[in-house]
Amino acid sequence: MKPPGHAADDEPDTWHVLQAVTSTSRANILADIVGHPKGAPSVDELSKTNPSLEKDTIRGHLSVLRDVGVVEELTIPAGERTRGYPYKFYRLTRQARELFDANGLFPEDAWKRQYDRLTKDAEMRELERMPRPVPDPDTSDDDRSEELTAD
Repeated sequence: MKPPGHAADDEPDTWHVLQAVTSTSRANILADIVGHPKGAPSVDELSKTNPSLEKDTIRGHLSVLRDVGVVEELTIPAGERTRGYPYKFYRLTRQARELFDANGLFPEDAWKRQYDRLTKDAEMRELERMPRPVPDPDTSDDDRSEELTAD
């Protein structure tokens, strides 16, 4: 039996995806993902841009967004992690970008301009400079690895 809101090919249907992303908190998180300079912020970065939300609440919203196929999690392998720094990052899936573009949602240019206007402390600037993991082509939903490599 398929979970509610999933089409025959186990992909979430458009209605359930749009329903999930229109929650105010999830929409704000998505806007921050879209606007992020590397397109893949960590929970630490998302908590700085959403100070009214606890990190566990952000993780819960990200879980919902993962379940409906809107975001994917990128993880730095255990041997490559830096102590005290995030090792999980979140980016839009290719399918989500296509759906949003088709419906005029989360325009990348507008949200990048908005994100650039944020006042950022030294910690936030340091977090933004962190290299992001390169998605595994066998498990990732697309081939945007070039935009997620270190500067």
